[in-house]
Amino acid sequence: MRNRRLRAGTTVVAAVLVPLLGLSACGSDDKDDDKSSTSDSPAQPSSDEPTDETSVSPSETPSEEPSEATTEEAGSTGSLPSWALPVTKPGDLLTTAEVGDVTVAVYQVGHEKATDDGNFVDPDTNKPILKKGDDLIFVNYVITNNGDPIDLGSSRVSISARYDDWKWMQGMDSDTDDSVFESQGVNQDDLGPDGYNERGIYTFGTGETYSFGENFAYQKNSPITFDVTITPVDAEGELQHDLKSEGEIKTTIK
Repeated sequence: MRNRRLRAGTTVVAAVLVPLLGLSACGSDDKDDDKSSTSDSPAQPSSDEPTDETSVSPSETPSEEPSEATTEEAGSTGSLPSWALPVTKPGDLLTTAEVGDVTVAVYQVGHEKATDDGNFVDPDTNKPILKKGDDLIFVNYVITNNGDPIDLGSSRVSISARYDDWKWMQGMDSDTDDSVFESQGVNQDDLGPDGYNERGIYTFGTGETYSFGENFAYQKNSPITFDVTITPVDAEGELQHDLKSEGEIKTTIK
């Protein structure tokens, strides 16, 4: 979940999932900051059925340690945006997709154990959905602009992951502890140390590539969908929703 960049070092009080009308959807492409918030109320299970297809719209257990992807794989040849952290490419390539002029390559990386309970509580059991010690799987996104330069807002290219049988309307919970990202060689955020700018405009140049990743509960051999949103901004940093590109990437976590 690209938009839920909560920082490590704090203990988050568990939130109860709430009915659909009370939800604030995780991973909204309209957000203007780099950290997401979660609803504190209970959520209604989703009725979406799983699917085995892999598609994109235009507008065996992995190793416990990440494996290195070959340099010839998708997204490996681009230069780096001035605002981005260095690209990392651990893991095994699951799939690639085109969203507008942007290529998104999705890699399955490795496992970690959750360092703490997650934010969301199952109202039926009153226990966290993601519990300390649960098995996590990491994914890594390598993103390349094949078209003209794009001025992006603070969400840059937004990606939200959800298992097809995930029954809650919120996005999937994750472990935000820096140590687990460092262990897997995955960027938790995409901004470099001096990458932030107050105007909120991040130019993604032609041929440039950056990467970031996330983790969530591991479900072996589970179909999963990654929703991708790319919303340009104008010279004032205002979102241009009429120029937005969206894509849906379907694959399977091994």
